[in-house]
Amino acid sequence: MAQYDYDLFTIGAGSGGVRAARFAARLGARVAVAEERYLGGTCVNAGCIPKKLFSYAAHYGEDIGHAAGYGWRVAPPTFDWTTLIANKNREIARLNGVYEKLLSGAGVTLLRGRAVLADAHTVEIDGRRFSAKYILLATGGWPVVPPVPGAEHAISSNEAFHLRELPRRALVVGGGYIAVEFASIFHGLGVDTTLVYRGERLLKEFDADLGRFLAGQMQHKGVRILFRSSIERIARTGDGSGLAATFADGSALHADCVMYATGRTPNTRGLGLEQSGVKLAANGAVVVDEYFESSVPSIYAVGDVIDRVLLTPVALAEGMVVAERLFGAGGRSLDYAGIPTAIFSNPNVGTVGLSEAQARERQGAIDVYRSEFGALKHQLTGSGEKVLMKLVVDRSTERVLGVHMVGPDAGEIIQGFAVALKCGATKRQFDATIGIHPTIAEEFVTMREAVA
Repeated sequence: MAQYDYDLFTIGAGSGGVRAARFAARLGARVAVAEERYLGGTCVNAGCIPKKLFSYAAHYGEDIGHAAGYGWRVAPPTFDWTTLIANKNREIARLNGVYEKLLSGAGVTLLRGRAVLADAHTVEIDGRRFSAKYILLATGGWPVVPPVPGAEHAISSNEAFHLRELPRRALVVGGGYIAVEFASIFHGLGVDTTLVYRGERLLKEFDADLGRFLAGQMQHKGVRILFRSSIERIARTGDGSGLAATFADGSALHADCVMYATGRTPNTRGLGLEQSGVKLAANGAVVVDEYFESSVPSIYAVGDVIDRVLLTPVALAEGMVVAERLFGAGGRSLDYAGIPTAIFSNPNVGTVGLSEAQARERQGAIDVYRSEFGALKHQLTGSGEKVLMKLVVDRSTERVLGVHMVGPDAGEIIQGFAVALKCGATKRQFDATIGIHPTIAEEFVTMREAVA
């Protein structure tokens, strides 16, 4: 008779949890997954997928406007929010079904309900107890809205995906990737949009040129950006028709929607972690080692709940490392260096490798290649939109340390260069590569003069 009900019990059916569960089951483990909300986690339901769908929608109005430069004559477009929401919901429901089939097809038991730890080998769901040799925490994260007076009137990205009506005026608070994405989405859908940020530069965690250039392009497109600004309180207007956001200097802006995109916190509250001896960081993240083992040997954690790199592909990779370590040969590991990422603002941002500041700190002498230009497409549209492309290179070895871009399809372009960086490509190899002409991407292999 088996000592435990399951070999692996995963709490959370997001990207990392589902991948670990499926992979472990294929390796012969008896696996269960508990989920209290929706399958697919943040990415499928309130993150990557619906956000990218919204981003697509937001680009169409601009694309239609650009078509006039190419001879197309179309009636002024109109946008229907309810159609977008309904179609988005249908796609999310389809993906939830896909995740359920993936689990059942792998032989994983799916349990609906909130799971909490009873001890190092026991999970409880609605009064039922299940034992497991190993427990994997994959509960993700949750948006944080600061406790300013009137915060109850504001929303986070979670609610933004389910607004009954598209607001006429929106204030988006924050300077990170979620903030610039939603500011671009609202503006692209015709909303009078203001981005409010307490800092001096957008995307402070990325190469400095990216945030500065992106801000200029967003402003050029019509998004108002208020730097060094913070909202002190939010209140309903006297007639109840909207919201008034008051700033530290006493000024106020009126809006129909105030959305905070000021960070996320790991989902660890009320899971019984402390009582089970699981060590948590100051922000509530589960502290794990390089193999994702917590302070309790039988308990592991992956994804946003460990607060390392908050990206879906990273959570997937972490889940596979855990499954392989516990039930396979154990040789799989995860290298966090050179992880590419894209920001689906308008224009897009794509980046991989070290920023200029990081490279100077770690390598010392570097060369920087930077190009700013108007793409061929916009020579006929008259939009004035610009593209930024940048290479950071180690001067002594000529190895390319970072590739950065702001412009159309930046994520699609940077993915290929991420492979090159992983292979240790040098600037000389970039220079020896023939570009595809005429494309934006060819600029990365034609930059010859380092900037001062």
